[in-house]
Amino acid sequence: MSAEQEFWDTMYARHDRVWSGKANAALVREAAELEPGHALDLGCGEGGDAIWLAQRGWQVTAADISQVALERAAAHAVSAGVADRIDWQWHDLGVSVPSGSFDLVSAHFLHSYGDLPREAILRAAAATVAPGGVLLVVGHADFPPWHETHPGQRLPTPDEVLKALELPDGQWEVLVNEEFQQIQKGPDGQEFSRTNNTLKVRRLQ
Repeated sequence: MSAEQEFWDTMYARHDRVWSGKANAALVREAAELEPGHALDLGCGEGGDAIWLAQRGWQVTAADISQVALERAAAHAVSAGVADRIDWQWHDLGVSVPSGSFDLVSAHFLHSYGDLPREAILRAAAATVAPGGVLLVVGHADFPPWHETHPGQRLPTPDEVLKALELPDGQWEVLVNEEFQQIQKGPDGQEFSRTNNTLKVRRLQ
């Protein structure tokens, strides 16, 4: 077991539920009008996004490094009645991403306290997007108030994410490139406003 997997398995094992179980607001906003097809959810956690997509007719491949999270997500999918629409896969995304061709590839808050090769993961994810399909990357743009930053530690802007993807000219179009404010709860239960960002691109060919 790698240090990264051990970290996430331990985090999930400490709580009965880490996340709300609801789909991320940016996914609902950006994917609600898309025609259902095959979707890839990278870093699926406890499965809120994957289950939301499956409930709307998508066939979903959902990947995460935490086996604890995947088992919990699979149980939630059974309760939601969509277990047959989701393929839960264990992946250390820094090493491999699920194979296939997808109409939607979604990566929400793909951040880690460890050494996560995020840019390489997103480039690999972009390569799985089918012609006409969409890559949706949502991330944090700033750190929470209690986070102790270290020299050189920063979060990328959507422009920087787009540049790092190294998408071939003329083969993709940018649909959304923006920052937005989101209200979240901290460890003490207090709400705070956090800046997040969205990059949504469509593969033309």
